[in-house]
Amino acid sequence: MDNRSYYDDFSNWYERERGAGYHQMLDDLELAAVERYGRGKDILEAGCGTGLLLERARDFAKSASGVDLSAGMLGKARERGLQVAQGSVTELPYKDASFDVVYSVKVLAHVENIELALSEMARVTRPGGYVLAEFYNPRSLRYLIKSLKSPTAISSATNDEAVYTRYDDVAQIRRYLPADLTWESSRGVRIVTPVSHVHKVPVLGAAFRAAECALADASWARNFGGFLIAILRKS
Repeated sequence: MDNRSYYDDFSNWYERERGAGYHQMLDDLELAAVERYGRGKDILEAGCGTGLLLERARDFAKSASGVDLSAGMLGKARERGLQVAQGSVTELPYKDASFDVVYSVKVLAHVENIELALSEMARVTRPGGYVLAEFYNPRSLRYLIKSLKSPTAISSATNDEAVYTRYDDVAQIRRYLPADLTWESSRGVRIVTPVSHVHKVPVLGAAFRAAECALADASWARNFGGFLIAILRKS
């Protein structure tokens, strides 16, 4: 299934479990990285989906824009009053050097031409600005669990294995970078969580959340996150 069709289909189910537990933890850890670099700045979310993160980012950014391939996802983002446009991360509909921070979460793993996507994100970033690019990490507990479990439904018609998905570790990500992006650091998201359901269990869920927050930036643990955020600086 192509990416546009997949996410159009996913759009009606996308927010069913968001806003609590495991998914809230992911959103909070990802958004904290965006806020660290994007507070008071002009920011762009590449692959903004229904605008869940972008709506929160708007509260701390100078300006917050989003772009997504899926009309179904964008319809919900526009209902939130967000400034969004339809387009691909491999052909962003913005001028050079338009933003201070460009970020993308849970999107780049589904983009086959990853080098072009990163080049486009760098192109629309101002010199000295940041690109925050999240990848799916094969060196993680999440990858092991995903390889053992059955596919997850994303609609009544299909599942999460219907779309192209790639896993990249730090060494692979570094090879994708265009010349004007320099690796600064990383943030690991979902390092110790075995399955999402543990976050629904009182006390246990709070303990796993605390551990994830403590380990996200730890130098010995962060590169084992199931979701690996590469923090890149534009020269």
